[in-house]
Amino acid sequence: MQIEKIFEYEINGQLRTELQQLLVECFTDEYPKDRIYFKQLPHFRFIAIDDKNELVGQVGLDYRVMNLNGKPIRVLGIIDLCVSKMKRSQGIGSLILSNIDDFCEGKSVDFLLLFADNKKLYLNAGFKSVNNECTWFKIDDENQTTYGIGHEKMNELMIKEVGNIKWENGKVDLLGYLY
Repeated sequence: MQIEKIFEYEINGQLRTELQQLLVECFTDEYPKDRIYFKQLPHFRFIAIDDKNELVGQVGLDYRVMNLNGKPIRVLGIIDLCVSKMKRSQGIGSLILSNIDDFCEGKSVDFLLLFADNKKLYLNAGFKSVNNECTWFKIDDENQTTYGIGHEKMNELMIKEVGNIKWENGKVDLLGYLY
């Protein structure tokens, strides 16, 4: 199994087609059929390639500043982590998360942040569920337009401390869209 880092602007042709097929397979009816992102392009991705040179997993990563209780924090957001249905339960998701941890070492990243309905993989990888009040830009997925500001406590919010700052309860402003 090989994990490769690829910048979003380098994705075209066959890889774009394979990513789109994988995302639609994994997220079924939820995922747009005509693009390789849900709300916004990530900055880069890690892709998992098996020994047959086939794409079997991927994750988008978005680096940005957010605001936690009035203080700026540097966050690497984890977006649309998925593994092909035929390759699940083989440690690929854990391997991708391990590569993200390795990537963060020595870099200016305070937290990994994601939203998950099924938390088992992430809890096993050292993430914790938090229950902060969140603020974010609401994006109409179909029309790709901003239509407001969201405010809500998010039960799906998970973080992992990878820098020297401790996570706090309170308010987190994503200063952008919801992953």
